[in-house]
Amino acid sequence: MKLWKKLLLASVVASCASGAFAQTKLKWAHIMETSEPFHIWSVWAANELSKRTNGKYSADVYPASQLGKENDLNQGLTLGTVDIIVTGAGFATKSYAPIGVTYYPYTFRDVDHLLKFFKSDVYKDLNKGYAEKTGHQILSSMYYGTRQTTANKPITKCADLKGLKMRVPDTPVYLAMPRACGANATPIPFAEVYLALQNGTVEAQENPLTTIEAKKFYEVQKNIILTGHIVEHLNIVVSGKLWKQLTDAEKKILTDIAQEASEKASADLVTREKQMVDIFKKKGISVTEADRNDFRESVLKSVKFEDFGYSKADWDRIQNIK
Repeated sequence: MKLWKKLLLASVVASCASGAFAQTKLKWAHIMETSEPFHIWSVWAANELSKRTNGKYSADVYPASQLGKENDLNQGLTLGTVDIIVTGAGFATKSYAPIGVTYYPYTFRDVDHLLKFFKSDVYKDLNKGYAEKTGHQILSSMYYGTRQTTANKPITKCADLKGLKMRVPDTPVYLAMPRACGANATPIPFAEVYLALQNGTVEAQENPLTTIEAKKFYEVQKNIILTGHIVEHLNIVVSGKLWKQLTDAEKKILTDIAQEASEKASADLVTREKQMVDIFKKKGISVTEADRNDFRESVLKSVKFEDFGYSKADWDRIQNIK
């Protein structure tokens, strides 16, 4: 072998040994189905990460609770079992309670109000508090949908839920509306909701219309009630461990990708959600408007912000977003 070839080969071997060509494979996880925009744009984001870092970082996306339930994923950020997650913003409250104020029922007037919140100072302040408490970083947020109610009987007003066994996610921030209405709130992991509705373990649940479709809850609940009690968002969160190892340039790349993915997923959700009422009605499902003022007044009268560790001052700042 010629000398120059030997030198080139030795250089390549040395580079590989030093890790110059090493790729860091990340775990990106969520609980949603593969058909949903949150997964589709997570896969896009993972591909973009590899492109924009020239292969230094890549990510495998694990949907549908493959790496655990939502609590597991949030804990995994600290345990090191996941690097990036797409998670309900309400789960951040277990680490930093004030951030859950957005889950207090009827905080947001509509989707537009929520999207403006993402660009507000109060959003930045709440995320900063979460980062200081946990070390993890919320890179961006996306619209998840407006939470509506399904039940095994017709519902029109808050009192109609009294005594009903109602599934809620396993985090306290979802309790305000069921508690105000006298429902028997029952935390059940997301992956187990369909079976719980089917076998009568619970008699009602609440989720966005797109989720009700994706998880086929309409097959086991024939009444959809448009309570619209939470205009919900998801966060893309990166673990503190990963965040510390990124350069400033890499942090910007990852943040830009997350924000782009969030905007694309939000737009898809808004479009899809507008179609859902007609889709359900064509399936023979009863879709009715609830008395939202009755629900809102019942919550404000019965459940205090402080019960959950929220600040009314933060809630007022959100109300003032125009």
